[in-house]
Amino acid sequence: MIKYFLAEDTIDSKDIDRLIAWLKGAPRLTKGEVTLEFEARWSGWVGKRYSVFNNSGSSANLLMYAALDLSGRLKNKKVIVPSVGWVTSVAPAMQFGFQPIMCEADPDTFGLDLDHLESLLKKHRPGSVLLVQVLGVPHKMARIMALKKKYGFILMEDACAAIGASWRGKKAGGFGDLSSFSFYFGHQMSTIEGGMVSTDDPRFRDLLLMLRSHGWGKDLEPAARQKLVRKYKIDDFHSPFVFYIPGFNLRSTDLNAFIGLGQLDKLDWIISRRQENHLRFKERLDGKLYVQKPDPGSVICSIHFGALARDGAQRRRIVKALVDNGIETRIFSAGNLGLHPFWTDRYKRASFPMADRIHHTGFFLPNNPSLKPEDVDFIADVVEKAL
Repeated sequence: MIKYFLAEDTIDSKDIDRLIAWLKGAPRLTKGEVTLEFEARWSGWVGKRYSVFNNSGSSANLLMYAALDLSGRLKNKKVIVPSVGWVTSVAPAMQFGFQPIMCEADPDTFGLDLDHLESLLKKHRPGSVLLVQVLGVPHKMARIMALKKKYGFILMEDACAAIGASWRGKKAGGFGDLSSFSFYFGHQMSTIEGGMVSTDDPRFRDLLLMLRSHGWGKDLEPAARQKLVRKYKIDDFHSPFVFYIPGFNLRSTDLNAFIGLGQLDKLDWIISRRQENHLRFKERLDGKLYVQKPDPGSVICSIHFGALARDGAQRRRIVKALVDNGIETRIFSAGNLGLHPFWTDRYKRASFPMADRIHHTGFFLPNNPSLKPEDVDFIADVVEKAL
């Protein structure tokens, strides 16, 4: 019987009561004004000019690549991708005909290894880089941004599992030319399913809006839509249903957006609880296990506490002890993506010392806002006894 789950829903009974009261007013449920309000509030919260709400974090990544592909901004279609992340951080590169080049994991944050990244930048001169803010532990952003300036790549920042984390006062997702977020069940905040892409660039914003909804121009601001109507000499009667680019249907709904607005209201509390739990785990287990080391000035907001055992045998002992004590666990993210069939069936196996260690020895511990200090201590005691 599981006593401590890795993921717990952040939508509580008060959120449900609020939703029921709203639904009794017979509101519009499909994408409408509430979605626009959620997008505006999210932009203000994360520190970006524009945000586009969609149906998942994976779709948010898909939209980032698609907008970049159609933007005309790329000097080439080479893209540096992380070995440690999630499959849908990398899969769109394959789907849109990019040339993905995999990078080793940083020994401190588990994000892109910056020495390896720079060597790849020198060798390949890629048009773009995808950075994952791994598990809500911010990466070393001073050097990342210096490399961006030096080599002139477009930065896609995957902050899907890092909502609420920040580096020197700037939120994760605030650094990329395009940034993605996930509101999946069990992440820092939830809209049941949902994602967001944020940007400061109006060209990217317009492409994201069209790509999200079939490729049409209906969601654009009037001036941008009229510009397209004039360019293509569109009959006014046809203009709402003219498709300017090959798009998708990745919209979410006003129902999900309404839930998101309520989640934003308590996000500061969620961040503080997750950081407190993370730091307590780190205090108990750092030096006994290998754990992520945040860059100075970081606020951590992790969805789980990640750690590496000494080897596979030690991980098996720890996992058995956790399971025996009703504590849910799993591998660290997806381990090394370069060892998975989706990659090895198409490219050479991408094996790196740090990423492989994460793959073969990494595991997660629960970190939910509901955990009390004594819960964290109990879980840490179980791990220490297994060691």
